[in-house]
Amino acid sequence: MTMQFGRYVAARPSDVAEGWVLERITPVSRLYGANGMRTGADGRLYVAQVSGSQISAVDPETGAVEAVSPMGGDIVAPDDLVFDEAGNLYATEITEGRVSVREPNGRTRVLYGDIPVANPITWHQGRLIAGECRPGGRIMELDLHGGAPRILLENVQMPNAFEVGPDGKLYFPVMGANEIWRMSLEGGAPEVVARDLGVPDSVKFDSQGRIVSTQVHSGQVLRIDVRTGEKEVLADICPGLDNVTFVGDRIFVSSISGQINEVLPGGKLRSVVPDGFNWPLGLAMGEDGVLFVADGPFCYHLRPGGKPELAAMLFTPGCPGYTRGVATSGPGELVVTTANGQVARWKPREQSSEYLAEGFDRLYGVALAPGGGVVFAEAGAGRVHAVKAGKAEMLAEGLKEPMGVAVDADGTVYVSECHAGRVVKLKAGRAETVLDGLKQPQGILLRGGKLYVVDALAKALVEYNVASGVRRVIAANLPVGAPPGITPKFLGAIQPLSGPMGPFAGIAAGADGTLYVSADAEGSVLAIRPA
Repeated sequence: MTMQFGRYVAARPSDVAEGWVLERITPVSRLYGANGMRTGADGRLYVAQVSGSQISAVDPETGAVEAVSPMGGDIVAPDDLVFDEAGNLYATEITEGRVSVREPNGRTRVLYGDIPVANPITWHQGRLIAGECRPGGRIMELDLHGGAPRILLENVQMPNAFEVGPDGKLYFPVMGANEIWRMSLEGGAPEVVARDLGVPDSVKFDSQGRIVSTQVHSGQVLRIDVRTGEKEVLADICPGLDNVTFVGDRIFVSSISGQINEVLPGGKLRSVVPDGFNWPLGLAMGEDGVLFVADGPFCYHLRPGGKPELAAMLFTPGCPGYTRGVATSGPGELVVTTANGQVARWKPREQSSEYLAEGFDRLYGVALAPGGGVVFAEAGAGRVHAVKAGKAEMLAEGLKEPMGVAVDADGTVYVSECHAGRVVKLKAGRAETVLDGLKQPQGILLRGGKLYVVDALAKALVEYNVASGVRRVIAANLPVGAPPGITPKFLGAIQPLSGPMGPFAGIAAGADGTLYVSADAEGSVLAIRPA
């Protein structure tokens, strides 16, 4: 397998048509997020990545990455992992509700397949313990030969990454209670170890038998003395921390967004893998020239020449949820679609949101219509809807995975049909082909009488003159869509946090004519500018 520093290796470099220039305005991401993490026998950090359906090994000194179980492989949406003494890797597949084992020779099989929202997993003296990170979740010991599990505890409010302590008891964070509990591996009533934390989502033990725990809401790394309950803040990083592992006595911490840091004495950090995007997804340009980037569980502001600034994440007050499509609707105000099937008006700085419509199946693009209406694509049901003054209206149905939407000044709605390879305009509830011969159109944009389409499978940005019918490719070999030769597995829901997830290569435009594209394959944002 190839060692690399980015997560995507292009078959050919990107190129643009005459009269255009391409600039990458954010660095590429090395990982597809960073969730569960364990240290392997080789001293590398093995990182589960839900968004990319990938497990990678990261060199803690250089940050070099090797895909061990790559996207498109047998393991889907891994959230946590653990090794046994023989080198078998056990992974929880959170969207699949199952646990799989990958043997040292690469052979992978499903060990147990009835564990909804499978997340925490650990190994202790020949015993494999796994749990469900959901309200009313269970913690269970799995039969290594595929038999029925033994339930250790039920009705736990979102247990997460756990470990057996020096006393032989299982210690686990209970996110719904903001506490850490422990229990005997033989079952029985649990007891509270620590309270009033920052929403703990992992518990591991250092060499001195002390708990080290990441806090997903506060962004702190805590060390807790089990005997006295004394808490010490080892580092204050950022909201969205996920897991922790050790290399000797060295502490390494993962973040859902994709960064991995070594925690040094005095709260200092050493970056092993810099922060990045999970995808990104929808883009929207504000009147102030600040680009808004939707990245599923995270959203960012991107100022000209600046670095991405966190606008909100799932645990931020007022955040409407896992965000995919986005459009600006006023100063400091957005309209977004969420993976939970909702359309919301959102003011990130005021930490407030209002749901305009909900109950839909896999929402993607959203756009504003003249007169204040909102148009959005429901890919799961093959429909396009509009909502205005609190009333929703279906504009079209029977479409093949509609994703991108755009609305002209006269109210004409354009829609990209991802699975039909075309862009249509809607007239009296019917879809009329405008542009066909595409492979997998996703984000679309109307500007100056021209339609711009991100074709994820063709890895191209297509320009189409609506009046003359002239089309041309203005950028090719873009890092969008899946890596060449890979068919990603469908990512289902992680309830209650998110409905089905999926890529969406969005597009937005600046006042100067610059086109911004979500390079979701490599985890960056591209600017394609008129020369």
